[in-house]
Amino acid sequence: MMEVLFSPDGTKLIFRASRPKTPEDVKVYKELLALNQVMPTSMELYICNVDGSGLRQLTNLGKANWAPYFLHRGDKVIFSSNYAAPRGYQFNLYTINIDGSGLEQITFDKTFDSFPMFSYDGKKIIFASNRNNGGTRDTNLFMADWVD
Repeated sequence: MMEVLFSPDGTKLIFRASRPKTPEDVKVYKELLALNQVMPTSMELYICNVDGSGLRQLTNLGKANWAPYFLHRGDKVIFSSNYAAPRGYQFNLYTINIDGSGLEQITFDKTFDSFPMFSYDGKKIIFASNRNNGGTRDTNLFMADWVD
């Protein structure tokens, strides 16, 4: 499964993908793919032009990097990652420039933050989080002002 998102100007695509490297990883990847599944433990973000040219890897963080969304200007992407987490379920939001530079952590939660989206004018962000859920598995939506 691959999530694909257009840049605000419609010229670029961003997506997450697994790119197994060892023969064992390739075998597992193909077995899961035959079942329309992927192992979400190792996914990176990739960006390209809408015609498929200029494909390049945007992140190289390891673990799971996913749910990308362009900032309204199109020069940065916000996404969810567990790359800095000691355990796999702790996801936080990060931004990165579309050239792969300037990685910045945005949320600092010990649970799950993901699915970030912006208002069309880029002044508001909304994201899903398991914070403040009273110890349940409930996921809530949080909206905040976005200040560059």
